[in-house]
Order: sequence, then C-alpha cells, then structure tokens
Amino acid sequence: METKAEVVSSSAEPSSKHVSPMELGIENFGCKHYRRRCKIRAPCCDEVFDCRHCHNDAKNSEEINVKDRHDIPRHEINKVICSVCDTEQDVQQYCINCGVCMGKYFCGTCKFFDDDVSKNQYHCDDCGICRTGGKDNFFHCKKCGCCYSKIMEAGHRCVERAMHHNCPVCFEYLFETLRDITVLPCGHTIHLECVKEMERHHRYSCPVCSKSICDMSSLWKKLDQVIASTPMPETYKNKMVWILCNDCGVNSQVQFHVVAHKCLSCNSYNTRQIQGSPATSCSSRVTEMVR
Repeated sequence: METKAEVVSSSAEPSSKHVSPMELGIENFGCKHYRRRCKIRAPCCDEVFDCRHCHNDAKNSEEINVKDRHDIPRHEINKVICSVCDTEQDVQQYCINCGVCMGKYFCGTCKFFDDDVSKNQYHCDDCGICRTGGKDNFFHCKKCGCCYSKIMEAGHRCVERAMHHNCPVCFEYLFETLRDITVLPCGHTIHLECVKEMERHHRYSCPVCSKSICDMSSLWKKLDQVIASTPMPETYKNKMVWILCNDCGVNSQVQFHVVAHKCLSCNSYNTRQIQGSPATSCSSRVTEMVR
C-alpha cells in the first residue's frame, strides 16, 4: 500500500494520464471489509476505525470487558476522516479539503462508503440499510421484513421477521451479515456456507423447525430397505408408538422399530417419537445409519 505522502507526490508529478479526484488513491485505502478513502469516528466511543465492522470486531473481542462490548450505531455516525489528507469533516462523499471521492458508492442515510461498485449496492428504505445485488433484482417482503431475490417472489413462503435473528448454526446476526444467505423450503433463513457445513455432517433438517431442507425421497427408500431387512426381536414385534412428523406435522401410531419410524401421511422418516418407549428420534441419525 502506498503511503499518504507517496500518493500526494505522485499526483503532483507531470503525467500524460490525468488522475481525477474521483480516482485519487483508489484501491490504496480501506480494510478487509471495504475499499474506501475515508475512516469513521465512532460516536459511541469517539475512536477512529476503517469501517463499522472493524469497530464491532475490535469492541466485541475477548480482550474487551463484557460490560464494555458494543456495536456502533451506524446511523449516528456524523464524522469521517479523509484517508488522503487526514481532514476530519461531516459525513459527505467528497473531501472538503482535497476534493477526493471517499467512496464511489455513498449512502448518506447509512453513512456508508465503498469504492467497489461491482457489488451493485442500493439502499432499501424498508430495510433501512444498504444491500448488494442490484435494486432491480430484489423485492422487499413487508412481513418478513427483508429483501429477497425476485426469482423466489412467486413461491415465497413468509416467515415474520425472517432475517431479524441470528443464524441458527453460527449465531451471527443475519440481517446485517456480509455473507451469503439462503432461504430454506420452510422459509427460515441461514448462511449458505452453514447449510453446506450441515450437509458435510449429514444434517438435512432445519435447525429451527426440523423440516427437511431438501428432497429426501431417495433416502426414505433406502430406509425402507434397511427396515425390511432388520426384523425386530419378538419382544418388540407388536409394540406400537405415536410419532410426530417434522415435515407434515401429522401424528401417527406406528409399529416400533429401532432404526426409524415412517410417517403414515407423507412417508417421511423425519419423525420423532412422542409417546411410548423406548424413545427414538429419526431426524438426527437416520442419515448416518444408511450411508
């Protein structure tokens, strides 16, 4: 990274290629979260950081006393420092001293700057924050309280305040996450990489409601074969138990089996025993048994 002095001196040298204030120092400043030509002064602790995520990472680390940990109130930021000339000023896109553009994308509401406009950032008034991906590609669901791709608009299943909670796997707050999010068939939201991690550990049910997260019909057929080839001892041949299906929500009375219990309504093995003993639960272990 060039130092400040190097940037200023290079711009002063005669050159056949004119560098406008818009491009001055571009890609030379910023942090791991954003490329930008300004820093922010946190209104909560009066300290200077590259961005709000840098602030939150620093102020919520294990080295900080629990009672002093906090997130920055992003909409209350009112001072920025130009990275090219170090001038502190009110939040605005262009530096009042050197005229540099502090971020090609600028949102005065979110106090947000970013030079990487390939993300197609846009501000959603209903969400109250900036999103990426292009405004024309998303719609805002009033009930869910968040933006979704227009691809899923027709068959969208609403879950009230769907992203206003932590990811059920890694516990990061989904509404403001920088990582990709996916919507499960049940309507619950989760990080895409967390779903992939679940699948690597053979977990195929929603961590929130336990419904199957994909088509499990091929696995159910394998379980049919496993159960057919695993007769129960005489003691349990006539034992009946009540089960609840996690997929369709129907209660069924079925013959007890040590491997799994099949829903009589939808043929799913994603069930749990709710009455009778010994107790079994298919949802957490059937995939391990048929691999």
